[in-house]
Amino acid sequence: MNKIIYFVLLLFVSNVGIGQEILSLKARAKVIDEIQKDRLDNLLPKLMEDTGIDLWVLITREYNEDPIVKTMLPPTWLNARRQTILVFSKNKDDDGISSAAITRYPFGKLIPSIWNKEKQPNQWQALANYIVSKDPKNIGINISKDFALADGLVKTDYDALMKVLPMSYQDRVVSSEKLAVGWIETRTAKEMELYEDLAEITHQIIEEAFSTKVITPGKTTTEDVVWWMREKVISLGLTTWFHPTVDVQRASSSDLYAFDSKSKFDIIQPGDLVHCDFGISYLKLNTDCQELAYVLKPGEQNAPAFLVDALAKGNRVQDIFTDNFKKGVSGNEVLKKSLEEGFREGLRPQIYTHPLGTYGHSAGTTLGMWDSQEGVPGNGDYPLHFNTSYAIELNTTVFIEEWNKDIRIMLEEAGFFGEEGFRYINKRQEQLILIGE
Repeated sequence: MNKIIYFVLLLFVSNVGIGQEILSLKARAKVIDEIQKDRLDNLLPKLMEDTGIDLWVLITREYNEDPIVKTMLPPTWLNARRQTILVFSKNKDDDGISSAAITRYPFGKLIPSIWNKEKQPNQWQALANYIVSKDPKNIGINISKDFALADGLVKTDYDALMKVLPMSYQDRVVSSEKLAVGWIETRTAKEMELYEDLAEITHQIIEEAFSTKVITPGKTTTEDVVWWMREKVISLGLTTWFHPTVDVQRASSSDLYAFDSKSKFDIIQPGDLVHCDFGISYLKLNTDCQELAYVLKPGEQNAPAFLVDALAKGNRVQDIFTDNFKKGVSGNEVLKKSLEEGFREGLRPQIYTHPLGTYGHSAGTTLGMWDSQEGVPGNGDYPLHFNTSYAIELNTTVFIEEWNKDIRIMLEEAGFFGEEGFRYINKRQEQLILIGE
């Protein structure tokens, strides 16, 4: 195929049905480099100071990457190379840090390799020599009981590190949990400039999926829509970090939607309340979104008032919940207070909100799980910090007299918590999407 024609086709595919421009891979690499440089130069020194870590060592291997190292991978690296060792140490004469790779290759453009194998053939000894040269007060390593993303150091590499460290340095080794979680959960101003676009792209894909372009009532199945969403993401040159779900609630079905697979495989009919759970990955960030649509019956122009009112109750739960976000307050405290307020208002809420950003189910403050409404030990005890992002995921059960049954209004939107309080990154759903307009 002619290269010019191929390039034009790529540009066309990447913008079909989407208002936001999706960058080429080369352009994305430039953006990712800029974000990573900003995070290493400006965010990491502050985090190391705030968490009291003097030196942070990250050790990983190709195809078995530490989750923290994955967030730092250069845009032209899809995996770590061989044994990859990164060391970040606080400078003694200023507020900055020194970054070094004890590797055969520079770690992209930002972290130089300082290991000369010809002078010191043993990589582990080279690491020990470098640590001793920095003489840190403590040595942070990625081990954590409560946060999987901060627990990336495997036992083999831990044993190798401890074997080469001098005895006087071994008792300086500490968990870098707070630093690792802070690195994962904190969003920079540069990242937030991009995040709104990601959320908007997510909403646009859902709106197209919940339209007659995709759904023919009486013929299209929920599974058809799921696979359309997957194909749509691929056609845009994007990826998704989980398999989407689409399900329905309706008057004729007696089952209450639960967290199982019972109502996820059905033919979409007029009068259905349709729900999706969907997210994308782009520029090392992730979205996670749940929205609702109503399938118009013949002659209808709007959704029934009882479903409009039900959605409003879901929005009210969102407001109660996010109004309780306060710096330094634990997820369990926010969860308890929000549930109590919701029940006092006659609502029947469930809240299961998680950190969102570099990972979909990310590290940071967990605010409930659908099967842990009394609180989440460990992750839920972690306090809220500014400049963090969340998937505001929750539901409220509503009795529909016209259907003589309970339904669940399940919502999820990307949100940001900063010094000015909480805000949705793009927008939240306040009106049902109408299928059949």
